Amino acid sequence: MSPIRGPLLLLARSGRVKRLVSTMPVSAGIVHGYVPGEDTPAAVQATAGLVDDGLRVTLDYLGEDVTDRAQADATVEAYLDLLRELSLRGLTRHAEVSVKLSAIGQAIPDAGAAKVAIENARTICRAARNAGTTVTLDMEDHTTTDRTLAALRELRQDFPETGAVLQAMLHRTEADCRTLAHEGSRVRLCKGAYAEPAEVAFTDKVDIDKSYVRCLKVLLAGQGYPMIATHDPRMIDIASSLASRYGRAQGTYEFQMLYGIRPDEQKRLAEDGESVRTYVPYGVEWYGYLMRRLAERPANLAFFARSLVSKS
Repeated sequence: MSPIRGPLLLLARSGRVKRLVSTMPVSAGIVHGYVPGEDTPAAVQATAGLVDDGLRVTLDYLGEDVTDRAQADATVEAYLDLLRELSLRGLTRHAEVSVKLSAIGQAIPDAGAAKVAIENARTICRAARNAGTTVTLDMEDHTTTDRTLAALRELRQDFPETGAVLQAMLHRTEADCRTLAHEGSRVRLCKGAYAEPAEVAFTDKVDIDKSYVRCLKVLLAGQGYPMIATHDPRMIDIASSLASRYGRAQGTYEFQMLYGIRPDEQKRLAEDGESVRTYVPYGVEWYGYLMRRLAERPANLAFFARSLVSKS
């Protein structure tokens, strides 16, 4: 792991730094490069532009570790509003939503938190189905993996189209891929954006890459629908080769990349006939998301650091 990645991930939880960052003109530009806006109209507008470019979209209303029931309910309403607007614009054939369980009740300090999160997720899944689209349950840090997969199993009883996310950096993920690589199962495979301890995760980039390839083989050889989330050119080439090896036709899997990262490559892949989905985050709680993206892209750190020093 990069020596600066850990400290940046810790800063993601700093309220003081967040207040500084939110008023910095340079950082504001960095934010806009990764987050198209704070409200539904901005998210829908960004979605329409991406769809016009031949891309699919998944939208994440930013926020996590919500400990207040009213805030969790507000997040659900934000998703319902988004789905209504996407439907009105005729975009749900190309756009779905991604949901973090900790944003809709799982982190509430109450014995019934899991039930609250499941019921809220069901509400979003039902609205998505009625709008003609789907939901993917985002994965968070390793302490929530079992609870998230348990929620996925429960949701799939009524909404089998619900997507899963697995993180290749975790030691357990290859086994989880084997469990989920069945017919009808949509699985997004990413490397992982959280600072995880060595006892549960690979921390060296080479080891994470090797795990990612092993997991790719399981998913592409399986009967499900793999969603290959990576910006790494080498991993994209490997995924394409493996898809060919396992007889996967274009459209039986998809590539996923984050909004604002390698947009030309996203369009190139789509023009080559690949299904490509852009992950679009939006909302006022953009700070933690921004810091994780900075941790992954050291080239942005010089601009960020200079602005932070001058502001403080």
